[in-house]
Amino acid sequence: MILSAINRHNGMLPEKVLLTGISLSALFDTLQRIAIASGDPRANQLIAWTSGSTQNTTPELAVPFMGLSLVLLAGSLLFSRWLELLSLQAPMAQALGLNLKRARLLLILFSAVLTALATLMIGPLSFIGLLVPHLTYSLGVHKAKAQLLISALLGGTIMLLADWFGRQILFPYEIPAGLVATLLGGTYFLFILRKI
Repeated sequence: MILSAINRHNGMLPEKVLLTGISLSALFDTLQRIAIASGDPRANQLIAWTSGSTQNTTPELAVPFMGLSLVLLAGSLLFSRWLELLSLQAPMAQALGLNLKRARLLLILFSAVLTALATLMIGPLSFIGLLVPHLTYSLGVHKAKAQLLISALLGGTIMLLADWFGRQILFPYEIPAGLVATLLGGTYFLFILRKI
């Protein structure tokens, strides 16, 4: 929401949204470090949450969130035409009748709601959001509607595997799923960058 408010006046240009996101991430990372360094006993809970742990997730909490996630995933399919047009670049999308400023703003807001839902449940899972769309595209899925569905399935599968692996590797201790996913995602991106 902060990202949208800051970039609303510039038409949600991707490069400015990216730079704003990096700046906000650095700011909130600093605030998190200050909270941890304060010595507050709740700092351990903050560390577990920011690592993407599923340890405290109960079925009573997970089932309603899953239902809401499925409804929002179905809702995201309504944006598939806009996503198809945006992939053609801004001038072509505008020529085909897309209001770029409105489309970008609504897409960012809807993405923020989906991201907030996952973050509230488990914690920040940044590399999954970067990794899965690239994996989906590399599998040959190029249409927006199919990308949304395959990305959701692939992201969920990766998180299940990361959670399982995190519970097994140092049993009886748990490595948070977010850390395992970040380890996989970081390795994958280094591999991709090596090929570019």
